[in-house]
Amino acid sequence: MLRFEPSFGARLLAPDRTRFRLWAPDRQQVALELGGRAPQLMTPCGEGWFEAEADCGAGTLYRYRISDQLAVPDPASHAQSGDVHDASIVCDPQAYRWMNTDWAGRAWHETVLVELHAGMLGGFAGVARRLPAYVALGITAIELMPVADFPGPRNWGYDGVLPYAPDAAYGTPNDLKALVDTAHGLGISVFLDVVYNHFGPDGNYLGSYASAFFRDDIHTPWGQAIDFRKQPVRDFFIENALYWLTEFRIDGLRLDAVHAISEKDFLVELAQRVRTAIPPPRHVHLVLENDDNAAHLLARAPQRLYDAQWNDDLHHVLHAMLTGEREGYYADYTNQAGEKIARALAEGFVYQGEPSSYRGGQPRGEQSRQLPPTSFIAFLQNHDQVGNRAFGERLTMLADPDALRAAYALLLLSPQIPLFFMGEEIGATQPFLYFTSHLTPQLADAVREGRRQEFARFAGFADPAVRERIPDPNAEQTYVDSIPRAQDNTAQAWRDWITTLLTIRREEIVPRLDGAQALGAELLGSAAVRARWRMADGTVLMIAINLADAPVPVTLEHLSDGQVGRILFETEGVPDAVLQGRLPARAFIAVLEAVP
Repeated sequence: MLRFEPSFGARLLAPDRTRFRLWAPDRQQVALELGGRAPQLMTPCGEGWFEAEADCGAGTLYRYRISDQLAVPDPASHAQSGDVHDASIVCDPQAYRWMNTDWAGRAWHETVLVELHAGMLGGFAGVARRLPAYVALGITAIELMPVADFPGPRNWGYDGVLPYAPDAAYGTPNDLKALVDTAHGLGISVFLDVVYNHFGPDGNYLGSYASAFFRDDIHTPWGQAIDFRKQPVRDFFIENALYWLTEFRIDGLRLDAVHAISEKDFLVELAQRVRTAIPPPRHVHLVLENDDNAAHLLARAPQRLYDAQWNDDLHHVLHAMLTGEREGYYADYTNQAGEKIARALAEGFVYQGEPSSYRGGQPRGEQSRQLPPTSFIAFLQNHDQVGNRAFGERLTMLADPDALRAAYALLLLSPQIPLFFMGEEIGATQPFLYFTSHLTPQLADAVREGRRQEFARFAGFADPAVRERIPDPNAEQTYVDSIPRAQDNTAQAWRDWITTLLTIRREEIVPRLDGAQALGAELLGSAAVRARWRMADGTVLMIAINLADAPVPVTLEHLSDGQVGRILFETEGVPDAVLQGRLPARAFIAVLEAVP
């Protein structure tokens, strides 16, 4: 396993000797405080760096004394002795003994993701216990929501303030390594969601000694923007990516909301340094969430940077069609929805430079039709799209059941990379709500009231009494209510449905997927689309879906362009209906056409 020389934090030089480094350009003097010892002045090394070595080993508690009034945890702490305000712990990166040392990862086109919240599944050990069930389902990769240390025991993870420290509520660093190791032994890749666009509001001490980390002229929706014009700032986050990928043997990273990073070349530098540090044959995957739809970051040449981006466009148009919702960003997807689904299937992004009315008419996106379908991650739900709703409703509570099942067939049998959100595989009906456990009443109150006010612009929440019903994020019950639970026989029926679709994907789609290219997509009706792809072996995959409440006229010859084909999957009644010249309402069919 490749190693790298970290710029920040505590590093064992020998079992009982540790080096400490801190970037504190606002301070003239910094002292190292080790448990039970007198403070030790750190040596200034120029350009804001301070360094010290001490006779101590793994398990030692430490802080940095930056003033008479303030001692802070290490911003690159690998573990905390309590919570975000407490002392950091010196860790031995080689203490864990790996079992599956030959694991080199899985090829990207094999990926079927499920996004998980580790806390809700019982921490890292609880997730590990779930892995055999995911294998049986056909999942090939899990994606953990952010695990970086946050205040309190409950959080989505996007309020993290110590990016190198797995939150103790989920387990120790070695517990996370054991989860990764177990996954690899079962053939499952592990992805981690990382947040490089902001720090959370509680427990971030950087501003008191390294204000250069932040920009005062730019703000994100979550607070001060991070100043990636500074090389130490870039190094802090790029080394964090390498830390997860090397020490923890994580297989891939999903970078959260990178459109909120103002220096776009940082994304290029991060990917280049990761690709250089971890070359083939190991498979390491980098994924973006990026509202900018920056297709150039997904290009395969001259150098591969990022493997894929979450396809919000496809989600939004499918969600609007399944639910009839038209407010917020869904307003951009309600007109000509069928055409938008067709474009998302054939070209990836819906918005490729067109003006977005939701964004005040500003153009959004870049041309993406040149990219392979595996450059896009498709989903019907994720933590954002469920949890950012006021009451956290899942699609099982919003959509027609037959239309939803047709949409899942589209998700799992189209060539884009599919992603589930935990609970989808059992048809969960419990909400997934926004939850926190902020440590101060003032911050908890501000978050609760801010969230309720956020929904005031929506017609359904104009009444203050309705907004008062929005669950309190800081209440423990909000968290408990969000834990997905199986519902009698319904859960098994969903598992069987998903397993059937993923078996078809594994046997028929994946072997032909690497190198597939879209041939185009067309409307069959206002909410019905046919799309075709030339697969790597020359066969053609055709899918047709009708999400409308009425049938649309179609012929078998039209669906397959007159080619002989083999039906891979169809919802109930489709073949007979097609022979009669129609595609039923809320229906789906997938056909593999033979090589001409």
